[in-house]
Amino acid sequence: MNINSDNLVKWLFETNAIRVCPQNKPFWYTSGTIGPYFINTHFLYGSEEKANKLLKLIDAEKENIFSCPIKVLDETLQNYESDKIYRALIDQMTDYIKSNINIDEVDFISGGERRDWFFSLVIAKLLNKPHITIYKDMTSVISQDGKVEEVNNLNGKNVLHIADLITEASSYERAWIPAISNKGGNIKWSVVVVDRKQGGEKVLSNYNVKSFAMVGIDVNLFTRVLHMGMISDKQFEMIDEYMKNPKDSMARFLKENPDFIEQALNSDDKTKERAKLMLEKNIYEL
Repeated sequence: MNINSDNLVKWLFETNAIRVCPQNKPFWYTSGTIGPYFINTHFLYGSEEKANKLLKLIDAEKENIFSCPIKVLDETLQNYESDKIYRALIDQMTDYIKSNINIDEVDFISGGERRDWFFSLVIAKLLNKPHITIYKDMTSVISQDGKVEEVNNLNGKNVLHIADLITEASSYERAWIPAISNKGGNIKWSVVVVDRKQGGEKVLSNYNVKSFAMVGIDVNLFTRVLHMGMISDKQFEMIDEYMKNPKDSMARFLKENPDFIEQALNSDDKTKERAKLMLEKNIYEL
């Protein structure tokens, strides 16, 4: 972690970018599993409301691949000027990049659809580097100083990819790395706000990409959060057990709290569907 990581940890919790569940009330995940925390790194844009507003703008504009980067950059720059947390985070990320990577070796900065753009476009502007906007279908455009053009040949140029978070690096493998390599470029570095510590760094190393993260999601992080008074002892215990063995710890929780699944099945539609998925897959072998 870098020098000002305590501030970053505070911002993650202040904006609900990391949410820890109340005691004995784990969150339902899309996969049908349950767990003690949620991560929405893009909430560091200032708040959930602000982040959702930017996502709506992106969804409305992304069909026009040439105007989208300009409009998203304009929006993020305005927020950079007005939101203290977002501005401080972007400044910290920019300093972090300068401290860990030789900027003179970076020819382009890239970001992938959609949440990477919360960070990559404005940082490219601050570092005075052309930005490669990568779409999910691997279409890509270069933008700088209000000019946008489709990527043709990158001629062996070096690219720094900036993302909101990395889990297993599946988006890198599926789209971001091939989108750049297919055009003759090389993603040499990756900088993310959050590394979920689920193997992404190792995957990137297989592609000769050097991986950097502002903060890693591990027990040390939550130990610090506990000492900072932002979670309780009971919340920390659940997280600690989960990190040691996600499946066994949550299976044990469900056996000790038999009403939890029944309550989920009588809850809102989203929760109900996730609970049904868990039962259909027999994820916890109850």
